[in-house]
Amino acid sequence: MKRLLVPLLALLLAACAKEPAAYLIAGNDVAITLERIQPYFWSTGWELDVILRQHPNCQRRHHLKPTVNAKVKIEVYSPEPAVYILRQGKRWYVTELRDCGFDTFKEPPPEPGELLGAFQEKDGVFKFVASKDRAARADGGEAE
Repeated sequence: MKRLLVPLLALLLAACAKEPAAYLIAGNDVAITLERIQPYFWSTGWELDVILRQHPNCQRRHHLKPTVNAKVKIEVYSPEPAVYILRQGKRWYVTELRDCGFDTFKEPPPEPGELLGAFQEKDGVFKFVASKDRAARADGGEAE
């Protein structure tokens, strides 16, 4: 019986997934990290956590609404310094990094700010992908 239980347990654990992606604002000291978690091999969607970090002041984990499908895309906007707005489909969240605060918008914000990029899977890897305008400026080009 033990011979069957160990491989079965290993199979169940191997199918679980926990994938972090980080938007580094000031190195590792100031960052927004999104973790997508698939706790069971039979799970079809993802549980989502956002981790806000402003070292040494705070680091907090907040839960977002789980997804029901395999695709995850969370857009990140910045209306002002240290304030970030996250868009998950029809859901909108606001974060601020002074004390790692987090809240949900009841209505979409009228002006979410500049689109910085999105947490999404690209080339088979879950990561933060900068918007085209931000990427062009980082490469030394002019944004349109």
